Amino acid sequence: MSSDSVVIVRAASNVRGLVRIPGDKSISHRYAMLAAIARGTSRFHNFSAARDCASTLECVAELGAVWRRTEDGAVEVTGTGGPLTAAARALDCGNSGSTMRMLSGILAGQPFTSELFGDESLSRRPMARIIKPLSEMGAKIGSSDGGRPPLKIHGGHLHAIHYKPEVASAQVKSCVLFAGLFADGETIVDEPIRTRDHGELALQAFGVEVERQGCASHVRGGQLLTAIEAHVPGDLSSAAFFLCAAALFPGSQVSLPGILMNPTRARLLDILVQMGLRVSVAQVEQHHGELVGAIEAQGATWKGGTIVGADTAALIDEIPVLAAIAPYSENGLDVRDAKELRVKESDRIAAVATNLRKMGAEIEERPDGLRVPGRQRLRGAELDSLGDHRIAMAFAVAALRAEGETTIQGADAAGVSYPSFFNDLRTLAA
Repeated sequence: MSSDSVVIVRAASNVRGLVRIPGDKSISHRYAMLAAIARGTSRFHNFSAARDCASTLECVAELGAVWRRTEDGAVEVTGTGGPLTAAARALDCGNSGSTMRMLSGILAGQPFTSELFGDESLSRRPMARIIKPLSEMGAKIGSSDGGRPPLKIHGGHLHAIHYKPEVASAQVKSCVLFAGLFADGETIVDEPIRTRDHGELALQAFGVEVERQGCASHVRGGQLLTAIEAHVPGDLSSAAFFLCAAALFPGSQVSLPGILMNPTRARLLDILVQMGLRVSVAQVEQHHGELVGAIEAQGATWKGGTIVGADTAALIDEIPVLAAIAPYSENGLDVRDAKELRVKESDRIAAVATNLRKMGAEIEERPDGLRVPGRQRLRGAELDSLGDHRIAMAFAVAALRAEGETTIQGADAAGVSYPSFFNDLRTLAA
C-alpha cells in the first residue's frame, strides 16, 4: 500500500485463511436509527466500522440521542424514548445514501424542520423515491434539482398510506415503515419484488408489531420501541469479495465465521454454487430474527452464468465483483435488469466496463447491464475507483489473477463500508 488512496495489488497463486467480517452495514444503520427513538440504552456488538454507519451515529447524536463506544468495542446508543430534538445544524450524511433515505422517514414524523446533505457523490443520487411517499404521508420536503440532496424536511403529523413503489428498494421500504411509526393508522409498503427485510426484523427486535404478507409489510403508528442488546452479524456483501477471491483459484479455502444468512440476502450463495464455488454453511443460529452462520468456501471450476430479474435485485451490491472476475470464468457473465447500478455511488455499470477494458478485457455494456465473455486473460493496469467502495474492492479481487501489478487510485473509498479490507485481503493472498 503506497498511501491511503493508492493501493498496488500483485497476482496471487492462491487464497487461504480465515477472515472475521465487520458487522453488516444494513443492520447497523437500522439498529442505530431505531435505538435513537427507543426507551433506554441499546448495546450493539460488532457494529459496523464503516464510515457510512459512523455518519448515521453522528446524525442521531445531533438529534438528541447519545452514543459511545465501550472499552470492549461495543456501540451503545441511548434513545430519547419519544420525539427527537431539532438539530442545531444541517445533518451531514457523508457518502451514505442509507443514512439519508432511512433517517428521512423518522424525521418526517418529528415536529421540527431538518436539513440533510452529503458529499459530492451523495449529492448526485436520486431521492425522489422517498420524497414521493413521505409527501403523500403529509411531510413537506424540499430538494435540489431533480429530487437530489440536500433535502429540507418539514416534519409533523403524518397519516398512513398504502404505498406501492415502482422500483423495489429495501431503503425506501424501511424509510416508509419508519415514518409509519409516527402516522395515524396502518402504513403498508407493497413491493413489486421482495427486498431485504432488515427493517422489518429490526422493528420487531425493538418491540414493534409488523405484519408481513407476501411482498407487503404493515406497521401501525403509535407503537413504542424498547432498547435491545444485539450482536450484528458479519456483512455478507463484504464477505462476497473473499468468496469471489476463492472462486478464482481451484483448491482455495476461505473461512468466514458469523456471517449474516438472511434469506433475502443469501441468494448470493446459491448463485456462487451454481457458478462453481464449493460452499458449505454450519453453526446456523438466529439472533433477533436474523440468521447467522459460518461459511466455508473452496474454489473449483469457475463457470460464470446469468443474473436477471429477481436475482438482479437480490444481488445488486454483489454484481460489481461478480462482473469484475467474470473474464476468468468458463462461460462469462450476463447481467440484465440492473439499471439501478447506474445511480449508486458511481455509475457501476460504466465503472466496471471501463476498468475491465483497461485490463484488456472485452465487455459489452448495456443500459441495464453488461455481458462479459469468459476465458479471457487480464493484465495489471492503473484503475480508478471513482470514489466507489465496491469498485475499489471488486478490482482488488480481479487483480489477484491478472498478469503484473494493478494500481487502484482512490482505494481509500473502501473505508465507506470496510476500512480493513485491503489488510484482510493481503492476509488471505500472502
